[in-house]
Amino acid sequence: MKKNNPSYSNGGRFRDNLATRHRAGVIWQIVFQASTVIGIIALTALLLNIIDGAFGYVAYEARVDPASLAVDGVAIEDLPQELLVEILRQNLSSGAFNKLDNEIPFNERSRINVYDLVIERIVRYDVTESWTLRESLTQGAEIRARVIEEYPDAELRFISWINAEFIQRPQSSEAVNAGVRTAILGSLLTILVTILVAFPLGVGAAIYLEEYALDNWLNRLIRTNINNLAGVPSIIYGILGLAIFVRVLGVLTSGAVFGSVDPTTASGRTVLSAGLTLALLVLPLIIINAQEALRAVPQSLRQASLSVGATKWQTVWSHVLPNAIPGILTGTILAVSRAIGETAPLIVVGASTAISFDPNIFSRFTTLPIQIYQWTARPQAEWRHLAAAAILVLIVLLLSLNATAIVLRNRSTKRF
Repeated sequence: MKKNNPSYSNGGRFRDNLATRHRAGVIWQIVFQASTVIGIIALTALLLNIIDGAFGYVAYEARVDPASLAVDGVAIEDLPQELLVEILRQNLSSGAFNKLDNEIPFNERSRINVYDLVIERIVRYDVTESWTLRESLTQGAEIRARVIEEYPDAELRFISWINAEFIQRPQSSEAVNAGVRTAILGSLLTILVTILVAFPLGVGAAIYLEEYALDNWLNRLIRTNINNLAGVPSIIYGILGLAIFVRVLGVLTSGAVFGSVDPTTASGRTVLSAGLTLALLVLPLIIINAQEALRAVPQSLRQASLSVGATKWQTVWSHVLPNAIPGILTGTILAVSRAIGETAPLIVVGASTAISFDPNIFSRFTTLPIQIYQWTARPQAEWRHLAAAAILVLIVLLLSLNATAIVLRNRSTKRF
């Protein structure tokens, strides 16, 4: 009846359709809000789980009683550096003592460093048991009673696994002495090589494809392959890096060609090889994002520049590129965020899991994701606490790098 009514056809049907669209809009708004809430809850749960493992009670037990190392009634924490060195000489083998002296002479070390060596090499604290933050807050009395009953010689402390010493110490085979300094330096050096190689190559390729390349079958094929390469699994890039940078170009990536190492013992499993491998990994992403940023610059800007006599390159360099930089940096941020968390290609290239020295561009290395993976694979609970602390360090490092890139992007933003 309503369908035959002209007035309904003119107004009623429109109101019904409008109400239907409003209902659909409300439903989709609820769906989108629910997805956002679920995502926030998942991220919050993940972060709380990491924090839960980075703090808590720990029961220590020393293999050598520190009181037995006191000199004339003075505890080792109050002894001068000369007596601490003498304790090391008396309790270590001559080979171990000389190795420490050759790495850094004792007269050039600080007293704190020598004291740490005494604790690490002689006292040697072992973790008898550890507890998470949640357990420490809710079961504190039970934990203290258990330690007194089961570990009478142990010392119970509430500690933060992430602290200044954890960041400053190198890796160690003992959890209480392990740190992430070498892993942080390895990550920073690797990402530095990646950015220095991938950023100029990616932006240059994007400028050519967008501003200079003709629309023919060859250039369309190149663009299609770049899009496909962005989805290739990272392990494939690791195999490519192993074949090219480690085996074929090993003399270059190991530094042997510059005389830094013996060519007969040179190995291409270095920071340089890892950085170049990650550069290949993120290069398609940078190219694609840079193309989109260049494409977003209005054609009127190009036409205005050319109309006043500017050359093609002057137009690109002085007008197009400055306006595309914010978008290009956004894509670079995403690419670097992916690279800094990669593990598989670095393992294939030959990253180590135990490095006790500060790496350089031609040395063996490890990174924070690899160190986290290696610690979580161990059965003892204390290593998982260290992994949680290392994850927090990695998050802070990633956010710091991203924040720096965002500041640079915002400063370069031009409105037109």
